[in-house]
Amino acid sequence: MKVLGLLRHAKSDVDDIALRDFDRGLNGKGRRGAAAIGAHMRESGLVWDRVIASPAERVRATIAASGLSPAPQFDERLYLADAATLMAVLREAEGDRVLLVGHNPGLQEMVFRVVAPEHENDLFETASEKFPTATLAVLELDIADWPDISAGCGRLTHFARPRDLDPALGPEQKH
Repeated sequence: MKVLGLLRHAKSDVDDIALRDFDRGLNGKGRRGAAAIGAHMRESGLVWDRVIASPAERVRATIAASGLSPAPQFDERLYLADAATLMAVLREAEGDRVLLVGHNPGLQEMVFRVVAPEHENDLFETASEKFPTATLAVLELDIADWPDISAGCGRLTHFARPRDLDPALGPEQKH
């Protein structure tokens, strides 16, 4: 069995229109969300053999604010990658527990692709509704080696959003 973590970058600073998409960092809420999800991973005993990440600035800032380890391997293919690209990157992965840090919609698409219909559960339903920024999904894959990853090979065992950890990190309420 392999364990796959999917972490979406935290909330980016969309107010700085002078920056191109790749160079946007995090806003204050994003930094707090990344720190919360990093603490949650440590408290939950989630450890990774390898972290593979998009090189985008908001992903780098998410990793820094979350205190993730080990040091990430940045892969250009993960920038705005779709599920097929994420699977191709994973087929080259090493280790039993791999965390991908990147972007939507590709990460959410991965959940849809990897979870077998017979393993859809309440966590899957929540993930299918929305995969917010700084959200972590953990999947157990019924494979011996990463090249064997395929559609329907896994089950979603953990799903945590920043708002689940601290209601202040949830969506802004419109009044």
